[in-house]
Amino acid sequence: MEISQSRRDFLAGLSAASAAAVLGARHSFADEARLETTTVRLLKESGVCDAPLYVAEELLRADGFTDVRYVHIEAGNSDAGMVADGKLDFSQSYAPEALRQIDAGKPITVLAGVHPGCHELFAREPVNSIRDLKGRSVAVPEEVGYAVRLILSVMARSIGLDPATDIAWVTGPGATPIDLFVDGKSDAFFGGPLEAAAVRDRGASRVIPKTATDLPWSQYFCCVLAGSSDYVRNYPVATKRVLRAVLKAADICLSEPQRAAQRLVDGGFTERYDYTLQGLGEVPYGKWREYDPEDTLRFYALRLREVGMVKSNPNALIASGTDWRFLNELKRELKA
Repeated sequence: MEISQSRRDFLAGLSAASAAAVLGARHSFADEARLETTTVRLLKESGVCDAPLYVAEELLRADGFTDVRYVHIEAGNSDAGMVADGKLDFSQSYAPEALRQIDAGKPITVLAGVHPGCHELFAREPVNSIRDLKGRSVAVPEEVGYAVRLILSVMARSIGLDPATDIAWVTGPGATPIDLFVDGKSDAFFGGPLEAAAVRDRGASRVIPKTATDLPWSQYFCCVLAGSSDYVRNYPVATKRVLRAVLKAADICLSEPQRAAQRLVDGGFTERYDYTLQGLGEVPYGKWREYDPEDTLRFYALRLREVGMVKSNPNALIASGTDWRFLNELKRELKA
């Protein structure tokens, strides 16, 4: 199937509610200033956590962006790091990593929360909690190992473990992390929705914890939309439209997961439709309307400061690295 045809099919097949939302956005733009730029660079990474970024492409094009670029994540870098380095304009970043970049004085601005937790820790006996990981091995996906490891590290540090010395991190070589876990060569596996679907398909089902449902992690955003501070400052109209497209795309992921899953597969963002659809069903995309992203940043900033991973206090990080104006306007406009 040609991608251009898939894009037309995607827009044509939106439900009446979704189509009305898109048209409503276009009509409201008539009262806004013109786009300062028609180019935007977004992250391209395999998975469904960032699905709203990918589903947003056609909404962005329909609303005036003619050059929507998806940039692959660099080896050894994080998506927030690429935004901070000026290699991306926006990304869905893990809140702790965005805070680390802000603490380092990098030009990155958090604009909104997108969805809460999207990771699961699969484990075999005798591991019954994160505390039981002390002296155990955990396999993590290699492609996004740094970011995934950071999330679990924060969780481990919150209960007194030192992830650098108490946990043996396993990524290979010679076998995939999923293979290592399923074959009994690691005690646990920690990954996102696509990996979780694959692990379940291999017969594993024991999860402790699942960040989308287990407290306290389920109460806070996992992924936040972070933008280049220069882009946000210089292109406020474009910034608001990008955020609007991502939030509307999150709604589509929730209300029309089959169509969103097909979009991800057709666009080359994921490979298997069944795993993608299952993963989309695991992520609580609608929480952007309910949760306060500032609470999330304060929660993670406190955790990170307690263990020395950031130096600044939460209020300073929030003051220097966030801009909630666009989100507040959109919540009113979208009647969130």
